[in-house]
Amino acid sequence: MSENEQLSALLAVCHWIGDKGWCPATGGNMSLRLNDEHCLVTESGRDKGSLREQDFLRVEIASNAAPDGRTPSAETGLHTLLYRLYPQVNAVLHTHSVNATVLSRVEKGSALRLQGYEMQKSLSGQRSHQDEVCIPIFDNDQDIARLAAQVSAYAEQTPLAYGFLVRGHGLYCWGRQVQEARRHLEGLEFLFQCELQRRLLEAQ
Repeated sequence: MSENEQLSALLAVCHWIGDKGWCPATGGNMSLRLNDEHCLVTESGRDKGSLREQDFLRVEIASNAAPDGRTPSAETGLHTLLYRLYPQVNAVLHTHSVNATVLSRVEKGSALRLQGYEMQKSLSGQRSHQDEVCIPIFDNDQDIARLAAQVSAYAEQTPLAYGFLVRGHGLYCWGRQVQEARRHLEGLEFLFQCELQRRLLEAQ
């Protein structure tokens, strides 16, 4: 796909996310790798449900700098980290859904472990509901460089797959293409909702 086609696909996903209510009040941020040196990242403060092409800024992956002087998302450093860690990743979606935010607080451990759900197979490489899906959870931090360093240190020991949660904040997920990132997001959101409802029923 050309750069314009990829960006059009990402814009469609952003509007779909907005319709889902997964990025309220200008929250969240999205990005697209252009090459080994640059990516496109949403400009800070933009409503994700009504994004336009001009709302994406070209950012240097190595430095997080936006050459045109505009301000990319405050969390750009987490996007560029994923592009540096994983050359196969070409799209990153960060959302603030209720399910992801609440579940990241309800789960007190350092990871959310999911098992027994057929929808686990929506995640690339998953073949059976019997396998365990592990979604790391990192404590929220307004210092994005420090948070990125924690994510990087974790990834050095355990490769990241599909996504991770930031406690009380939301979900980061990604894919080799925009559509794979969307599938991972939709699959994970379904799994999060199932897990929350299961825990609620078991607590009654």
